Amino acid sequence: MPDTPAPFGRYFLPGPVEVRPDLLAVMLRPMITHRGPEMAALLRRMQPQLQALFRTKRPVLMATSSATGLMEAAVRGGVEHRVLVAVGGYFGERFARVAEACGKEVIRVMVPEGRSLGADQLERFLDGPEVDAVALVHSETSTGALAPLEALASVVRKQRDVMLLVDAVTSVGGSPVETDAWDLDFVFTGTQKALGLPPGLALGVASERFMERAAARPERGWYLDALQLDEAARTDRPIQTPSLPLVFALAHQLDRIEANGGVTARWEAHRRMQAIVEQWADAHAECTLLAPHGHRSSTVSAVRLPAGRSAQDVVAAMAGRGWSVATGLPPLEDTVIRMGHMGDADSGALGAMLQDLGKVVGQV
Repeated sequence: MPDTPAPFGRYFLPGPVEVRPDLLAVMLRPMITHRGPEMAALLRRMQPQLQALFRTKRPVLMATSSATGLMEAAVRGGVEHRVLVAVGGYFGERFARVAEACGKEVIRVMVPEGRSLGADQLERFLDGPEVDAVALVHSETSTGALAPLEALASVVRKQRDVMLLVDAVTSVGGSPVETDAWDLDFVFTGTQKALGLPPGLALGVASERFMERAAARPERGWYLDALQLDEAARTDRPIQTPSLPLVFALAHQLDRIEANGGVTARWEAHRRMQAIVEQWADAHAECTLLAPHGHRSSTVSAVRLPAGRSAQDVVAAMAGRGWSVATGLPPLEDTVIRMGHMGDADSGALGAMLQDLGKVVGQV
C-alpha cells in the first residue's frame, strides 16, 4: 500500500468512485446509538433530500448492503412466478440470475452489447408468455448503454398487474430518474456510484402497488424485507444496525447536493462529462463507444479498443501515468475499457485523462 494516497481526481473507475476527502473525514466522527434520538433526527432530516434525489413522495428505503441486496429485495417482493429480464450486459444477467436464485422463472430478452431494449420491442415481448414483472437495468455499467426508461415504463403500465423493477445503480443522482412521474414500482441504487460515496449502503423506492404485492409474498426474507425497510424509513428507526459512518457521509453529501443546485444540477454536470467523452471518441476514430449516440449513459462509458490492442495493457499503461480506468466485464474484458465519469469527478481531470488515454492507445 502506498505511503501517501494519490491526489484526488486521478480515479475514473466505474465504481466504486473516488470519494472527496471531506466526505471521508465525516466518516471519522464518533459513533452514536442507531436507536437514539440523534439518529432519528438525522434520518428524518435526510428523508426529504433522498426523496428529491429519487424524485418521489414515497419513503426512500435504506439498507446496509450493496445495491444487489435491494435487487434481491425487488425480486423477492415484486415477482410472483415469472419475470421478463432485459439482458444487455453483465448486470442485466445478474438481475436474471438473482431472480433464478430466488426460485423465479426467468424469461431473458437478450439485447446486443451496447444496445438497450426499445419500447416497441418490450411491447411485443409482453404479448408472449405471461409474466408478472419486468426487470431491467437503466444504465448498464458494463456497456455504457442507457435504456429509455420512461418509454419502457409506459409500456409496462399498459399491462395488468405487472411490476417494473429497475436497477438504477449508475443513474440515480447522475441522470434523470423520475420515480413518481414514470410510475416505477421498485428502483434502487448504491452509494458508490453517482452519489460519490464509499460502497455499503443501498437506497431504493417501492411503489404502493409493489408494497401490496410484497405483503402477500411469504418468502420475501427478513433482512431485506421491503415491508420492514419501509417501516424503518417511515419511523426513522433502523431495523438493524446500519453503517453509521456511511450514513454520516450520505447526510453530508445530500447537504452538498442541495446547496449546489439540487439533483438537476448534478444531472447537468454528468451530461457535461458525457459530452467530453463523446468529443474525445469522435476525435479518435480507432476507438468506438459501445453505446450508440442518444442511448449513452451520462455516468459511465465503455470504449472498444482498436483490433490487436489489449485492454489489460491499456489499463496498466494508464496506471503507470497515474490514472485508474477499468477493463471490460466478461465477455468484454479483453477488448473494452470502461471509465466512470460520475460522482464528484472533475471535467478538467477527465479531459486530461482522456488526453493520456489517446496517447496510450496509440502506443500499446
